[in-house]
Amino acid sequence: MGVLCGVMGLALGGIVSSAWRVQVEDGPEWRDMAEKQRQRRLHIEPKRGTIYDRNGTPLAVSVEVPSVSADVVEMLRGVEGKPAQEALLRDSAARVARALSLDANELYDRLSPRHRFVWIKRRISGEEAAAVRELGDAKLEAHPLRGLAIEGEGHRYYPGRELAGPVLGFVAPDSQGKDGIELSLDEDLRGKVEEVRGLRDRSGRLIFEGVSDEHALQGNDVILSIDEGIQHAAERELDAAMHTYETKGCSLVVVDPFTGEILALTSVPGYNPNDYTESEADARRDRSVTDRFEPGSVMKPFMMAGALAAGALKPNDSIDCEHGIYQIGGVTIHDTHVNDMLTPTQILARSSNIGALKIGLQLGEPALYATYRPFGFGEPTGVPLPGEASGVLRPKGRAWYDAETASASFGQGLTVTTLQLAMAMSAIANGGRLLEPVLVKKVSDGHGETMRASGVHVRREVLPPGVARTVAEMLTAVTEDGGTAVEAAIPGFRVAGKTSTAQKVDPATGKYSTEKYTAVFVGFVPVEHPRIVVAVVLDEPMIGRYGGDLAGPVFRRVAESSLRYLGVTPSSSSAKISAIKHQGDAADPTLAATKQSQSPTPSPPMPPSAPLPAGAVRVPDATGMAAHDVVV
Repeated sequence: MGVLCGVMGLALGGIVSSAWRVQVEDGPEWRDMAEKQRQRRLHIEPKRGTIYDRNGTPLAVSVEVPSVSADVVEMLRGVEGKPAQEALLRDSAARVARALSLDANELYDRLSPRHRFVWIKRRISGEEAAAVRELGDAKLEAHPLRGLAIEGEGHRYYPGRELAGPVLGFVAPDSQGKDGIELSLDEDLRGKVEEVRGLRDRSGRLIFEGVSDEHALQGNDVILSIDEGIQHAAERELDAAMHTYETKGCSLVVVDPFTGEILALTSVPGYNPNDYTESEADARRDRSVTDRFEPGSVMKPFMMAGALAAGALKPNDSIDCEHGIYQIGGVTIHDTHVNDMLTPTQILARSSNIGALKIGLQLGEPALYATYRPFGFGEPTGVPLPGEASGVLRPKGRAWYDAETASASFGQGLTVTTLQLAMAMSAIANGGRLLEPVLVKKVSDGHGETMRASGVHVRREVLPPGVARTVAEMLTAVTEDGGTAVEAAIPGFRVAGKTSTAQKVDPATGKYSTEKYTAVFVGFVPVEHPRIVVAVVLDEPMIGRYGGDLAGPVFRRVAESSLRYLGVTPSSSSAKISAIKHQGDAADPTLAATKQSQSPTPSPPMPPSAPLPAGAVRVPDATGMAAHDVVV
């Protein structure tokens, strides 16, 4: 008995020792092995964030669309023998191909390797998804197919279709942004891939997913400074101008001069990001930031501002414009109109190249370079869009010839972008500050919390406020009678701006072409307190050539629509008909009789005003007044 009890005690001790080793010493390792056996780790691609305009209107959203995949091992489960499996595989490929309008042989080739996962067709329609479900329904099919799965997959959708297409860009089937904002902010929009653990059964099928926060599986949302209403008006007018004047391409930028926010960034021809495969690469290019062009006469306000700031020019100086012809360095410069003595304001209004080059030569090459560079020419603006061009400004280290200085004074020999022009003109409109353009106002996470936001950022002080104000007043002469852009004038508003009809260089000859031009207008309104700056560039118009005649009307229509949209009322009104005096009109007796017969019965006098009760407000009597007069 003693021996038996001893043996049993030793056995029990061994069992307890083994249990201690398994449960305590090696416990963490065994528990980790068990978790790996019963759990499945999934790497889930987050839902791509939404792109909104400044008012919360969605411009790009992600929607769930069905896609079909196959588990070939599961499809052939229970079928013994290679011939039988091959027959089943061919039959399955033929049935699925009929349901999804695919080629049966190509589908069979994809299923032949017998992988556990293979895409059959991605982003299918609802009818196709229903047809695939019927193939696996035992109630509808005598031999239902196994191994087919319909999974929701993210698909990028652009509700505005062509609206701001080059700005937004597009997303490839691999969920990666390939152009525009979709590319430059791809990391924010995609979010981070999350690892999710779920339970699985003995066949490895997922039966549970533990997601603690669905917002964690979502990319960041992007709010742009673009205004859908202004963007739509700009694209409508620019598209009409392209077809009317038969241009090679057009670009237009609308900017708030006091914040630097881009309200519209337009390029035509555009494209529909929903069908980007049907578009040409040229249509997907955002011309307002990627295309460089010689600006021509629109550079004169910046040159003149530099001369005024440096003291090399006074607003009331008179400059001899040589009757429209001037020679310098073996080059003959012509003015479109014959001019003699002009003031700086008249030089801008009539766009005299000779007057501008004389001011530029008096200013000098170093000072001229020091004038253009602070306005942002020759350097990128920093807008978060791929492919932005910096433009070309002659290097400062090399001395400029007099002919180069003269041509640079009226915008030849250097290149700019449409966005650079808009930001430079904004510096004149806001009192001399060059701002950084704002295209992305805010980036927020799935919970709506702001990750980062953009504010007003002053890159540098370009001009004294007094000089900027003087140049702005001088630019109003361009849109008034006698100026080159009377077509850009807006009734009820004072408009400041500058036109350009710039010759393009012919690549074949290396000389300026007599047939290819760039028509430009850039300006702001109203002059007293500018609300918007609009830059319009029409590339190679076939019908007409002058910036005032072609780009000016586009500016006017876009500015009018934008001002109405922003609720800006005219600062001046036309004369009232009742205030116009006339004499000797034969219709006066008839008009007087008509007024007498139509005059209403005099109303009784109004009682004296009673005291107002607490909290009430007395308003003026607007009875009989026109709505416009009431607002003013």
